Amino acid sequence: MSEVNQAVAAEHGLSASEYDTMLSIMGRTPTITELGIFSVMWSEHCSYKSSRKWLKTLPTEGPQVICGPGENAGVVDIGDGLAAVFKIESHNHPSFIEPYQGAATGVGGILRDVFTMGARPVANMNALRFGSPDHPKTRHLVSGVVAGIGGYGNCIGVPTVGGETNFDPAYNGNILVNAMTVGIADADKIFYSAAAGPGNPVVYVGSKPGRAGIHGAPMASAEFDDDSEEKRPTVQVGDPFTEKLLLEACLELMATDAIVAIQDMGAAGLTSSTVEMAD
Repeated sequence: MSEVNQAVAAEHGLSASEYDTMLSIMGRTPTITELGIFSVMWSEHCSYKSSRKWLKTLPTEGPQVICGPGENAGVVDIGDGLAAVFKIESHNHPSFIEPYQGAATGVGGILRDVFTMGARPVANMNALRFGSPDHPKTRHLVSGVVAGIGGYGNCIGVPTVGGETNFDPAYNGNILVNAMTVGIADADKIFYSAAAGPGNPVVYVGSKPGRAGIHGAPMASAEFDDDSEEKRPTVQVGDPFTEKLLLEACLELMATDAIVAIQDMGAAGLTSSTVEMAD
C-alpha cells in the first residue's frame, strides 16, 4: 500500500491546500482509503466547489417550495395535492470523452435523482453546448450525445420533450451536456435521504457494478489534456433496462412504509450515498 503524501493526493485530484486542510481536519495523515473518500467527495462533480458561490445567488425559497437545495432534487407544490420534482445536472467531461455513454448515463443519473424523491419521471429535457460546426470533433460529439440522450430515455420510457442546442468555438475543447428530468409525486409523500435511527438495515440496489465508473467523479472534475482519451474506461456504461426495473421497484416500495430514507448512488457511488445519508 502506497504511503499517503501530497504527491499521492495530487494524483487523486486534490490540491496542496486541500491536502493541508484534510490533515488539519483529521489531525494525522489519512489512510489511502480515507484519501479516496476525500477525493471523490471534494471533487467538483460532487461538491460543486467552483459553482456553489453562484448557485447560492439563485432564489430557492417561496410558498410553493417543498424542498430546496440539499436533497436529490427540488420539489415544488403544483396544487391538487401534487408536486413537481425536478433536477438538472451536467455530464460534460464524460460526454466529451465518450459521447453516447456519457450523455446516456447523464440522463440515467438525473432520472434516479427524481424517482429517489418518490416521483414518477414524466419528461426529460436538455441544454447542449458544442464547439464550432466545422471543428473536426463536433459532428462526432453531436451525433453521439443526441443518440445517447434519446436512446436512454426511449429505453426507460420517459420522453425527451424539449431542449436547446448552441454552437460556439469556446466549446471546442469541452462541451456542455445538461440533462433535466421532471417527475410528479403526491405532495405529502416525498422521500428524503436523512437516515435516522439505529439498527436499520441498508439495502444497496441497482445494476451490477463493474470497473466502469471507477474514478469517474475525479475524472469528471479534472481539466482536460492530451491524455483525455485514456480516461474513457472511467465513463460509466448505461443500463436503462435495469434502471426501468429499479424505478418501478422503488416506487412500489414507496407505496408501503418500508423505506426510512433513500439516496441515489451518485458519482461517488457507495461512498457518496453512505456519507450523505449519515451526515
